[in-house]
Amino acid sequence: MKLSTLTTLVSLSLILILSGCGTPKPNLDATIDSSLPKVELTANGIKKDMKSIALEWKAFNDKRVKGIYIYRMALDNNKLEVDDNAYYVTIDNRFSTHFLDAQIQPNSRYSYYFKTYSKTAEGLKSATTVVRSNPILDSVTWIHALKDMPRSAKIIWRPHTNKIVNGYEIKRRTLEQKEWKSIAVLDGRLRAEYIDTGLADKHTYIYVVHALTYNNIISKPSKEVQITTKARPTEVRNIKATDNQPKKIILTWQKSDLKDFLKYNIYRSKSADGGYDLIAQTKTNKYIDKIDEDGAKYFYRVSVLDKDALESNYDLYSAQGVSVVKPNPPALVEAKIVDNTIVLRWNKTDDRAKTYIVSKRYKKSMFNEVAEEFDGIRSLSYIDKKIQADTTYYFKVYAVDKDGIRSNASIEIELETKPAAKKPKDI
Repeated sequence: MKLSTLTTLVSLSLILILSGCGTPKPNLDATIDSSLPKVELTANGIKKDMKSIALEWKAFNDKRVKGIYIYRMALDNNKLEVDDNAYYVTIDNRFSTHFLDAQIQPNSRYSYYFKTYSKTAEGLKSATTVVRSNPILDSVTWIHALKDMPRSAKIIWRPHTNKIVNGYEIKRRTLEQKEWKSIAVLDGRLRAEYIDTGLADKHTYIYVVHALTYNNIISKPSKEVQITTKARPTEVRNIKATDNQPKKIILTWQKSDLKDFLKYNIYRSKSADGGYDLIAQTKTNKYIDKIDEDGAKYFYRVSVLDKDALESNYDLYSAQGVSVVKPNPPALVEAKIVDNTIVLRWNKTDDRAKTYIVSKRYKKSMFNEVAEEFDGIRSLSYIDKKIQADTTYYFKVYAVDKDGIRSNASIEIELETKPAAKKPKDI
């Protein structure tokens, strides 16, 4: 009998086993009729695989035979799977010459014997046949794991040579775990690889592969393979940020010695423990943050990425940078009108001040206000001769440093010129 014949008989055997209602069963008080024929297996009457055993016997010509009682015992099981008299199933048709037992465990011994029965009696017990089912299928004979991959592992194997195999089950555990976890089931005997993703950095995993058959048999596990995922790059160190640059902060850090270096990520936050935003990427160990703001304070962190896009930790080291603050505004000490001239004087309050700007505004008419600035002043005073009578003027002064950073304004002073003198009337 071929293996395909075993498979086709599975359904019939299950029906025979499970359909007990109305089926004749042995009777302990039954009459024994030694003239009834005994069941005799054919020359090739035993076929087996891992989960089934098929038996074939010679046909009967005796019309008295109504059927056959089959007795089975599981010899490798301390607890019998059947009752004490080992009755297993009835075949209630004398023309039947085959039985498939699909309730079998791999690599286990079972004993069988038979009795024929008629309407009124049972025949003698046949010879006992002991059959061992086939052992569990071996898994793939060669398996290999590719190591040092970023957050992933690749398992490859040689496809199973047994054509009953139609897929594979991949199981995984870590060094800390004892139990295997099934992570994937793959269809197809010729499949030869599996890539496991979403793994932890610099972490060790162990894998085995089970072959799966068309009739739901799981093979022995393959040889174990162990991999360790790629480690993240080492943290960036010695991060420094300037505090003396106008409208910018310059960052520098220790150059990474990463062999498969890709780039650096620059992160910035307004507070040391706040949320850091990615603001730039660079391939050099220097970055200029152009802020266009005076006295701006930021905190910076830097990470390095390798060519697999693995990024180093960047929470351990940070640096504070500050753009140059504005100079202190000058202190106005005198503002007066002398002979139709406005004179302003002030004191220097910041050594960084190199020049000064005077801001002047006034109303030329009800609806026209004029604003003017006079820069590049190097002294601590300013004289304005371009004034009009009966006009209110407002003045402020700014200090400017060598980088052109303007201070906040001084206090604003108000000066009002006298009305023009009236001409005498002609007599």
